[in-house]
Amino acid sequence: MANGWSLLVGLIFILVFCAVAWFASPKGENQTIWRSTLILSAWSCYIMWAVTFLAQWHPLIRPERGDLRPRVVDHGPDGMF
Repeated sequence: MANGWSLLVGLIFILVFCAVAWFASPKGENQTIWRSTLILSAWSCYIMWAVTFLAQWHPLIRPERGDLRPRVVDHGPDGMF
């Protein structure tokens, strides 16, 4: 089961990748393009992953089963609503 540490570990991984991309980008007239491309791509992937992770970790809508018969409804552990 995932927890909140996943976001921090992912962030640290992206920061390390961005630092390596900054210093390891090929020298020359396209160095700025290489840096921008690698860093923006990494951040975009991290943001997309984080949004998807958080949407599944804390869903806004509680899933409901639609295949239950009307008389077999879950009333909770104590039988109340």
